[in-house]
This record gives sequence, C-alpha cells and structure tokens, in this order.
Amino acid sequence: MPDVHAARGGITGTAPADIRRNRIDTVLRHSPLQPVFRALAAGRLAVLAYHGIDDRRSFAAQMARLARTARPVSLARVEQALREGRPLPPRSVLVTFDDGDRSLLTHGLPVLARHGIPAAAFVIAGLIGGDRPFWWSEAAFLVGHGGTADGLPPGTAPDAAVRLLKRLPDGERRRRLEGLRSTAAAPAPRQPQLSPEDLRTLRDAGVAIGNHTVDHPCLDTCTREESAEQVERAHHLLAGWLGEEPTSFAYPNGNPDPHAERALAGLDYRTAFLFDHRHDRRLPRQPLRISRLRVNACTTPHRFDTILSGLHPAVHRLRGGS
Repeated sequence: MPDVHAARGGITGTAPADIRRNRIDTVLRHSPLQPVFRALAAGRLAVLAYHGIDDRRSFAAQMARLARTARPVSLARVEQALREGRPLPPRSVLVTFDDGDRSLLTHGLPVLARHGIPAAAFVIAGLIGGDRPFWWSEAAFLVGHGGTADGLPPGTAPDAAVRLLKRLPDGERRRRLEGLRSTAAAPAPRQPQLSPEDLRTLRDAGVAIGNHTVDHPCLDTCTREESAEQVERAHHLLAGWLGEEPTSFAYPNGNPDPHAERALAGLDYRTAFLFDHRHDRRLPRQPLRISRLRVNACTTPHRFDTILSGLHPAVHRLRGGS
C-alpha cells in the first residue's frame, strides 16, 4: 500500500501534526483560490483512490457529497468514453479501491448502494479466498515485534522498514521478508480476505473488479518476466472466478512499469491507473496511465473538498510531493 500521507492528515486527533494539518486544510478550504480550482476541476476527471474503509460514517458523508455535487461514473462509462473518443461529462468522478480489503464489502458496499454510486475495486488475486495479510502490514508487524533482516538497521521504525522494502529489487524484498518472519517474536495475525463469491457479489452490485497483480510487488522493482507474470497470472485467476476477463488494472504503489504496460496491452486492457494525486482529462490521453487522487475514509470534509477541487494536489506538488 502506498504512502497516503497526502490524503490522510484529517484524522481527528490532538497530536501536533494532526492539529497543524487540520489548520492547513481549513486555510485551503477557505482560500480565495478554492472557487477558481473548483471551476477548473469541473472540466477534468477525478478518480478517487481509496484503500480500506476505517471510518464508515465519514465515508458515507463523502459519498453523499459526491451524489449531491458531482457526477459519479462507472468504470464501464470511462472505458466507453475512451472507446468512442468522447469526453466524459463535466464533474465526472470515478470511485476506486485498491487491494481488496474486506471493509469494502462490509462497510463500503452498503454506502455505495444507498447513494447509487458505481465503483471499481482492484484486488490482489493471490490473496483471494485466504487469510494471508497484506505483505506491508505483515512486515510492519514483524519489525514491531523484533524481526530483523539484512539492510534494516536496528531500531528502524515499522513504517520506515516498509518504505525501504518497497525500494528493493523484488527478489531481495521477498528474501528480507522471510528474514523478518524467522526472527520476529510472533507471527503476524491472519487477515481474512475476500472470497471469489465476494468478488461476484461486488461485481453484481456495481463494483467492477480489476487486476492489482498476484501479490502486490512494486512492478518497477521486478524483472521483465516477473512483471509480466504478476499481470498475467492475476488476470487468469480473476477471469476464472468472474467468468469474464478483467479490463482494468491499478499499478501497485502507483508505480508504472513498461513491462507491465506491454503485458496489459497484450491482454487488451482498456484502462490502468496510477496513484499520483492528480486529476486527469475528461478524455484521458494515456488510457494505461490514468491519474488518481489519494483519499481515504478518514479524510476530513475540508481536505476532501480541496482534493476534489484540485487545490490540495496543487499545493502538494508545490511542496515537492509525488
């Protein structure tokens, strides 16, 4: 899972960092630039990138706002626009979820259904039907319980360890994760994942199911063969469970990769998504590299508003964010 600091910031709390971020969000929300950015955003496509839903009430408020003020569109509608060469309507918003956390089914689906909002979920095919945790959650737990591995200095914080692991060649990441498993004081807790039946339930309720690789490596750290295998194996697993081939993909951690892109093109994928905290055109120029906005269910109303308008992403880029 990528670093979503840019979209978080709004979790209610009393820590100095939380207070500072909330103040910045309030200033941005009431900035005279906000109406200008909002008017510009009406002519662009906003693709919201969520992960799990850890605050059902806040998520419901966000979806209610979209239903009132925007034009939620489905993945199929985006792909139709690309196929026909016709821009999407003004104020179009596509809601997406990465990884396939079960909270999408238990917390998210009822909210989406209540507001009539379609969505897309990009799932990690190798975890479907099991209880293996996401590898980054497992690594953070293991480091927090004394796990050690080559290249991780003593005292490395769990989040810092995950960031370091993401930058390694994928084979090396896997070896170091095994080292953490063999040295930690306790194994990471199991995490029930979505089942194939759950995927069909989501699909039938208006949540398109997309490919997010077999086990979520950063594809730009993989070899050409590893990258293609991640795309192709996940594709065939999902096709078997759904009875139809997926047509959309989200790059793990948002990192595009030319080898993966070639594999996607060879499988006739119509869309693929980044995690770059940007709007895109109402008719995206690069269907296999469509921009998305980082957000989560804990994002405050002020930040949610400035993310949708594009003001928050602009400030994020000015501060050197990626």
